[in-house]
Amino acid sequence: MLSVSRSRAALVALLMLASAVTPALRAQTADPRVGLKPGLHDAGEAAKGLDLVGHGVKPDNMQNAANPGDFGFLNSDLAFQGKYVFQGNFNGFQIWDISNASKPTLRTSVVCPGGQGDPSIYGHLMFMSVEETRGRVDCGAQGIADSVSKDRFRGVRIFDVTDIDHPKQIASVQTCRGSHTHTLVVDKHDKKNIYVYVSGTAPARSPTEMAGCSGKNASEDPNTSRFRIDVIQVPLAAPQNAKIVSNPRIFATGKNIAGLWNGGDHGAGTQTTSGTDQCHDITVYAEMGLAAGACSGNGIVLDIKDPVHPRRIAEASDPNFAYWHSATFSNDGKKVVYTDEWGGGTQAKCRTTDKMTWGADAIFSIGKGKLTQESYYKIPAPQTETENCVAHNGMLVPVPGRDIMAQGWYQGGLSLFDFTDAKHPMEIAYFDRGPMSAEKLYISGQWAAYWYNGHIIGSEIGRGLDILELKPTDMLSQNEIDAAKLITTTEMNPQAQTRIVWPASFSVSRAYVDQLGRNNGLASDKLSKVSADLSAAEQASGGARQSALSKLAASIRANARGSRDSARVLALAESVKKLADAK
Repeated sequence: MLSVSRSRAALVALLMLASAVTPALRAQTADPRVGLKPGLHDAGEAAKGLDLVGHGVKPDNMQNAANPGDFGFLNSDLAFQGKYVFQGNFNGFQIWDISNASKPTLRTSVVCPGGQGDPSIYGHLMFMSVEETRGRVDCGAQGIADSVSKDRFRGVRIFDVTDIDHPKQIASVQTCRGSHTHTLVVDKHDKKNIYVYVSGTAPARSPTEMAGCSGKNASEDPNTSRFRIDVIQVPLAAPQNAKIVSNPRIFATGKNIAGLWNGGDHGAGTQTTSGTDQCHDITVYAEMGLAAGACSGNGIVLDIKDPVHPRRIAEASDPNFAYWHSATFSNDGKKVVYTDEWGGGTQAKCRTTDKMTWGADAIFSIGKGKLTQESYYKIPAPQTETENCVAHNGMLVPVPGRDIMAQGWYQGGLSLFDFTDAKHPMEIAYFDRGPMSAEKLYISGQWAAYWYNGHIIGSEIGRGLDILELKPTDMLSQNEIDAAKLITTTEMNPQAQTRIVWPASFSVSRAYVDQLGRNNGLASDKLSKVSADLSAAEQASGGARQSALSKLAASIRANARGSRDSARVLALAESVKKLADAK
C-alpha cells in the first residue's frame, strides 16, 4: 500500500517499492511506431489491432494555421450523445455527427474561449469547463486585459443544445479557481437534480472579483479556496438556477484541511510531486458509490453515496508520480488505474532516456479502505524529442472477462492495454502517427481514447477527430470484439463510469472460450467439446436449445474444478446459463 504518511518508515517503504518496480530506461525496440514520417495531415501511421476508419479535420475557427500547437486552439476532451460527439477546444467546442463513422461531419462549431473547454452532456444540457483568465461571461474572443473584471468568467458554463445547430448558454456558475475539469454526478435517489464536481487547478481569483475567494495557505486562512473541490447543484426543471452547494474538504486529515502530500520529492532519485491542494480529475462510479480522484500529489478514493458531501476513504502516494492526473475503475470496482501527467502534457517524456515508471499509469487494487499498488504501464514504443508524450485520458473497452483500457498518449498515439492481471499489464493494440514536425515540438496528438458504441474515438489535439475500429489479432479475437459491440449507450461522459452488463449472446460465451484457449485455462479437448456443443445449441431452437444450453452450462461448471482459470470457466458457464434462460 502507498498510503500518505510523512513518517520515516513510510518513506522507506515507498523507496523500496520504487526500486523494486523501476527499470532504469526504456528497452530498445523495433516497434513500427519508431521512425514514422512527420507531418500535419500527411504524417506516417502505424497500427496494430486498430483501423482508422474515419477522420474529421479540425475547423478553421478552432486552429491557428501558423502554429498548430497554439494553446489557444487545442482540441481537448469528448462527450457523447446519440450520433453526436461533443469535442472541447481551448477556443470553444465542436459537435460532430458520426452516424457515418467513415465520414464524421462537423455539425456545429462554437467560439467561446476560456481554457480546456472539457464538455459533458446530460439530456439537452451541455456543460463546459472554463479556467483561463481570458474567459468572458459573454463568450467573447477579445479576452480581458484587467486583473479584476466583472466581465471575466471562470467556472462551468451550461448550454442548452436542444437545437444542435444553435447551442444557447443558459447558465454560468463562477468558481474561485475556475474549472480545469468537471464531472457529472447522477444520484439515483434525487430525480430533481444532477451534480457537478468541479476541479479547479488555477490560482484563486481576487476576492475583489469574486467575494470569498482566497489563495492563502491553510495555516493562514481556514477558508482558503485551496484544498477543496466545488459541488454545483443543477435543478433539472430550472438549470438556469444552478449554484454551488458545498465545498468539500476532501484532503483533510482531522482538523488539518491540508492533510495529504505537501509537495517535494520522496527521497533521492524520486519524482518531485506537487502538493495536494486540488484535484485534476475525478471519475465517479455512482453505481458503486465511489469516485477516484487524481489530485496532484495523491490518488484518492471517495465515498459519494451522499454526492453533496463526498468523503475520502483511501489515499495513495507514489515516488514515481509527478502529477496525478486522471483515474479509471475496473468494471468490478476492485481496481483503479491512475495516470501521471509528468511534464504537463507539453513535453517529450516517452524517449528512450525516460523511465518507464515516470509519466505512466499506476494500477492499484482497492480493498478494505486501502489502495495497494500492483504495477505500472507505459507505452513500449519510444517517441522522439519533438513529440509531447505522457499518460493521458482513457476508459474501459467492454470485453467480457477482461479489464482492457483504451488511452490517449498525446503524440504517443492511442494504446489499448489489458490489466486483468494487475501485476502484469500488457499492450494489445495501438495507433500512432509520426510527429507534427521533426524540428519543433508542437502540442498535438491524442488527448483521449474512448469506446463508444463499437468504435474507439480519439480527440486529436492538432488534427481533429479520429474514429477507429478494432481488428482481431492473436491478443483479441473477433468474438471478443463482437461481444464488446453489444454494449451501446445513448449518452456517455467518460468521467462518469457505469457498470457494464453483457446481454445473453453466443458471442459473449465464445469470447470466454477464446480466452480460455489463449491462456490454456481449460484442456483443449474439453474446450473443443464446449465449442461444438455451443454451435449445436445455436442451431437448435425452442425447448431443444434451452435444454442443450442448460446441460452445457452444468457440464462447464463441473469442469471448473481443477481448471487453471476456474473463475473464467465459471463465467463461461454463467454466460451459457444466461443464454438458456433467455426468452
